[in-house]
Amino acid sequence: MKKRFPKNFLWGGATAANQYEGGYNEGGRGLALSDLITNGSNSSPRKIYYMDTKGNENSIILGMSLPKGAKSILKENQYYPSHKATDFYHHYKEDIKLMAEMGLKCYRMSISWTRIFPNGDDALPNEEGLKFYDSVFDELLKYNIEPVVTILHFDMPKHLADVYGGWANRRLIDFYTKYCETVFTRYKDKVKYWITINEINVLGGYWTLGLNSASEDLTDVNVEKGAGIHIKLPDEEARAKFQALHHLMIASSYANKIGHEINADFKIGCMLALSGIYPATCHPDDVFGAYDFRRRAYLYADVMLRGYYPSYSEAIFDEYNFTLQKADGDDEILRDFPSDYFAFSYYRTTTYNRNGAKTVTTGGQQGDSNPYLEETPWGWPIDAKGLRFVLNELYDRYQKPLFIVENGMGNVDAMEDDNSINDDYRIDYLEKHIKEMYEAVTVDGVDLMGYTWWGPIDIVSAGTGEMKKRYGFIYVDMDDLGNGTLERKKKKSYYAYKNIIETNGECLHK
Repeated sequence: MKKRFPKNFLWGGATAANQYEGGYNEGGRGLALSDLITNGSNSSPRKIYYMDTKGNENSIILGMSLPKGAKSILKENQYYPSHKATDFYHHYKEDIKLMAEMGLKCYRMSISWTRIFPNGDDALPNEEGLKFYDSVFDELLKYNIEPVVTILHFDMPKHLADVYGGWANRRLIDFYTKYCETVFTRYKDKVKYWITINEINVLGGYWTLGLNSASEDLTDVNVEKGAGIHIKLPDEEARAKFQALHHLMIASSYANKIGHEINADFKIGCMLALSGIYPATCHPDDVFGAYDFRRRAYLYADVMLRGYYPSYSEAIFDEYNFTLQKADGDDEILRDFPSDYFAFSYYRTTTYNRNGAKTVTTGGQQGDSNPYLEETPWGWPIDAKGLRFVLNELYDRYQKPLFIVENGMGNVDAMEDDNSINDDYRIDYLEKHIKEMYEAVTVDGVDLMGYTWWGPIDIVSAGTGEMKKRYGFIYVDMDDLGNGTLERKKKKSYYAYKNIIETNGECLHK
């Protein structure tokens, strides 16, 4: 008998502080590395400027480590999108009301680490920052919207990168767990659902890990489209990344332990970027290549959900002459405090072709385009059936509750003469993906907690730093250089999602 869709399903939306919150230098907030990233475009990667040891100015693109001894800088007369973003900091009451009118059951958001601990290693937290999130959570709960809080979402304190060398330094475990304990304690009666780290398998370089090294530069690549790319990290770069990610996973397990001691009812999940990968053909090398590609992302889920490094990790580490450095107790903390649920992002699928290497071999999810699929204006394949495939793939492997915490499409929205925004392409994407999600739950038996559309309101693109690449059901009047009134306006898709939530998805399955 076909199962019914769960009545307590968490329909929602998702954002990140560095793309949405703004107020970067207000309320006692400190500087994060995301505040140093310029805007860009699909053909011009976002950059971080720095001064080298000789006083020369230069830049790196996202994913690269800062050269040894260099210091990142804010450049005069340069637009930094995170500084204002779309200004949730000053519009949170208005925005939450719009989310409530849409019917959201939950809202996935992130806390800005430097709003709580401005430097990351401060002795005491910033009370003004804590009060801001108190107000946000109170506003959400007023409308019966469940907060789903990501503790670390591409939000590295600059001080921790400059002074300690980022997550390559084990001392960051203590700073992070102190931050976790602070927010767990403060919001223990307001927040039930937590995510420790966003998309851990795609973190790398200076921006997200704070790495500072002397290794050679990575290939200058289009970080958004990711098609036909081969990135083989230099050994030194890869070793620093693997060790840093180990420290992050240890920190996550300690956070699980601390959180459950503070409130046994907490649900604390891990989160990965796991858009799908197919073999380009049935040639055995394509099939195994796609499988091996996928395991390089599974590695982090295996550790965080199963509690140990899988046997195949040794072969991956050997490619880079890497020996994992563990401290006493590391194996035990990973084993004893795994994640409660598995959150993941799904946007697209790509293909693995043996004749053109395209894998980011340390865990990323880039690959070749698929000739059978349409693409967004930013070159992302649209594959609703792939979502059902990935849901089954992950649930078969881990047998833990799943949570789709990012799914959506970036597109250019046009204002009609009557000021309406008829984004039928977004509605089509939304409905097709939810239909496949529905089948995964009701036919295949996948245990799925919820679905949060990426960017229920327009936010700055993380990959390109653009505003014209819009995801939202709610339009924000702002352009790529931060100009505009910031007025909020409902798009046609707003009402489509509202209807889906009101009917618990049944409107798509009559």
